[in-house]
Order: sequence, then C-alpha cells, then structure tokens
Amino acid sequence: MTTNLFVSKHPLVQDKVARLRDKRTISADFRRIAGEIAVFLTYDALGSAKTCADTVKTPLGDCAAVRLAQELTVVSILRAGLAMSEAIMRVEPNARFAHIGIYRNEDTLEPVRYYARFPKDISNDFVLLCDPMLATGGSAVEALHILKARGAKHIAFACIIAARQGARRVHQFHPEVPIYAAALDEQLNEKGYIIPGLGDAGDRMFGTV
Repeated sequence: MTTNLFVSKHPLVQDKVARLRDKRTISADFRRIAGEIAVFLTYDALGSAKTCADTVKTPLGDCAAVRLAQELTVVSILRAGLAMSEAIMRVEPNARFAHIGIYRNEDTLEPVRYYARFPKDISNDFVLLCDPMLATGGSAVEALHILKARGAKHIAFACIIAARQGARRVHQFHPEVPIYAAALDEQLNEKGYIIPGLGDAGDRMFGTV
C-alpha cells in the first residue's frame, strides 16, 4: 500500500466517476465530465504549491492576501490527457502547458515515446502531470523520467482512475511524487486494462471506439 496516493472521497467526484464508467455516456459528455473531475483533482494537488503573502486594495481598503509563488505547468500525456488539461486551462488560464506523446506497445505493454514539447524552463514550476488512466504505470513512469530530465523538481500526478499496481510501479521509481486519483481499482486484465475501469479513455473521449 503506497502512502503517497490520495483518492478523492468527495461525493460529487464519486458521482462524476460513476457517470464516466457508464458505457452509455456519449463522447461529448465523457470529455466534459473528465475535465470537471480534473479540476477537482487540481485543487487537491495544488494544496502543496508554494505561496507568498501579498496585499491587495479592495474597494473599501487594504487586505492581506495569498498568491501562488511559482508558475503552474500542466503536462498532458497524449491523447487522453488533453481533456483534463483543457479544463484546467479554463480555471487557470495563466498556467503553461506541455505535452508528452507516449503509446503502449500492445505486445510488451511497455511505453514508447514519440513526442515531447515543453516551455523553456520548468525547474521552478509546480508541474502537474495529467493522464486519465494509471494502469500498468509504464507511461506515467516514463513521463516522470522525462519531466525530471527537463529539470522539474516539484511534480504531482493526477489521474481519474488508478490501478493499485500502477501506483506501486510509479512509486517504485518516483516515490516522492504524489498521485491524486478520483478512484482506485484493484485489477488489470491480461491486456493491461483497468478492471472494472471505464474502457479506453481516449477512444471514449474522441469517439474512436
């Protein structure tokens, strides 16, 4: 049992997860709900972001305030992570956005990297890595290797559904990275899909089932 795994207990998040799992949910609703869950997870993950004290002037006077003291960089694992990052963009438009392209070899279940695009320097940023599904953990581990090679030091990982096996694999290689999940499932099938899960998140988001 990993201790750096945080599974949301919020009733609204649980309700939205149920709607995502439902095979009757159409692609447009699936994308929207996945984004809504991502916003909840982002609120939780950013609880450890650095802040600084400030003073702002309200219409009636000065007021002590708190501001973020580091930039936020949101990193999507393509393609399913896009729905999560696009929703985060709407609530934090000043964030910077990066993309990592990784696909899973269906024979070996190992990750294959094909694309990476980042802001110039993320070494001082709060970096939030997004992928709806944490299954075997291979893609997440590879993405975290890439982020650290780019200099990232303050990283959190957000996913909608995590498999316990995947969370253990991530923390085998990156034990300091917290995982924020909306749900935790116990099993993977022989193809590495989460059971009961919700199917292939990318296919369901983009109507390519």
